[in-house]
Amino acid sequence: MSAPFFFQRGPGLTVREIAALAGAQARAGAQLDRRITGIAALDRATPNDLTFLDNFRYGGQAAVTSAGACLVTERLTGHVAGGVSLLCVPAPYPAFVQVARELFPDSLRPSSLFETTGTAPGAVVHETARLESGVTIDPGAVIGPRAEIGTGTVVSAGAVIGPGVRLGRHCSIGPNVSVNHTLIGDRVIIHPGCRIGQDGFGFVMGANGHTKVPQLARVIIQDDVEVGANTTIDRGGLRDTVIGEGSKIDNLVQIGHNVTIGRHCIVISQCGLSGGVVLEDHVTLAGQVGVANHMVIGEGAMVGAQSGVNSNIPAGERWLGYPAIPSREFYRGVMALRRLSGRSGGPEPDGVGSRTSEP
Repeated sequence: MSAPFFFQRGPGLTVREIAALAGAQARAGAQLDRRITGIAALDRATPNDLTFLDNFRYGGQAAVTSAGACLVTERLTGHVAGGVSLLCVPAPYPAFVQVARELFPDSLRPSSLFETTGTAPGAVVHETARLESGVTIDPGAVIGPRAEIGTGTVVSAGAVIGPGVRLGRHCSIGPNVSVNHTLIGDRVIIHPGCRIGQDGFGFVMGANGHTKVPQLARVIIQDDVEVGANTTIDRGGLRDTVIGEGSKIDNLVQIGHNVTIGRHCIVISQCGLSGGVVLEDHVTLAGQVGVANHMVIGEGAMVGAQSGVNSNIPAGERWLGYPAIPSREFYRGVMALRRLSGRSGGPEPDGVGSRTSEP
């Protein structure tokens, strides 16, 4: 049995079209009429593939690559094998992503797992639900009373959309997602297994037991948000839980009740945000960050992996550690410990929460 490729290859782009799309300068000898239909890493690329090089570390792979074309910085052109069409651009990886999106547009948003259109047999849609034209409901999905779903939205198999929930246009709701007490904007992607709008964890604790606090508010997810697989977002108790426009949340994140996440934030896997936390716009939380109740993390701040945040973080600062402190204080402490132990210190890391591209 041959291994399947799960994204359909289209007619592709010529090297000339790729150069125009990426704003790249073709080097002499580039085969501008060569048609590129795929993308690949340097060591796996074929003559039909586009690849990229933006780091000396991968020069050895570039020297023997079989790619048809390579996006590369001017200073790294000498590392790429002969016969490869070179397209020079200041930032190869973002240019590569731009071309990849054009070559494989279906990869940007999950589609119907049943490859159906409309409401498939086996889906259950309440008679009072309102679906605009162009909505796709896979088998086994349940749409509750008074739910509203906008055109172009796909609800995958096993998903449950609760009473009164509103989904905007061109959204994707993955398999086995449950959505209750929630309003969702346009172009939102919710990956498989997410739980959105369930009770927040609110109890009055006492010696004779713990009394449940009613959770009466909602979850508001604004336009262009993406939520990774098996993430949970609790609805608010007295105020809404809000996920701001364009924010991206990784897999396995816990977002507690009354949390407010601003616009274009990044929250990486296994973070936990306690009740009432506020992330202002453009905040980045690296993996496994924990944030205590009601903390405020200022605009543009970054928090390093596995940090524990128990105080407010000013805008634009970088914090890390347990408990989290400003990065410069953290590194000074590390260096002091190394001196005390007789070990020499290495160079400081160049940032927190950053991800390097891989060819």
